[in-house]
Amino acid sequence: MEVILLERIGKLGDLGERVDVKAGYGRNYLIPQGKAIPATPENVARFEEQRAELERKAAETLAAAEARAARLADLSVTITHQAGEGGKLFGSVSTSDIADAVTRAGVEISRKEVRLPEGPLRMTGEYEIDIQLHSLVTQPIKVIIEAE
Repeated sequence: MEVILLERIGKLGDLGERVDVKAGYGRNYLIPQGKAIPATPENVARFEEQRAELERKAAETLAAAEARAARLADLSVTITHQAGEGGKLFGSVSTSDIADAVTRAGVEISRKEVRLPEGPLRMTGEYEIDIQLHSLVTQPIKVIIEAE
């Protein structure tokens, strides 16, 4: 299935590119989420008319993400959690816990923006966590997990 991308999508393409994707991915995710439209001749003509406005919106989104990244640049958050001997946590610290702590510190983020490639944190200590605010903007922050 060929679609026209309406925004930059990591590992797929940039705004305005025509890409081939599997039919289910296009039909069930890209098109309903407003991230792409089918590449029919009518849609291609309509997209070319709206290209300038879509590029302006994409630039505004990128600028807003860069502004949020600047506010996160020197941020350090501390999370207290119950822990046993040796610093092993009872439970874990997940993306939602980190997002709540950063939001309380003054910069609103969602749990979907927090990247934990190795899964939830299960030990006390100091961690460098990436916050992906935009497909082109990733800002690391320092997360300190302490025992209660």
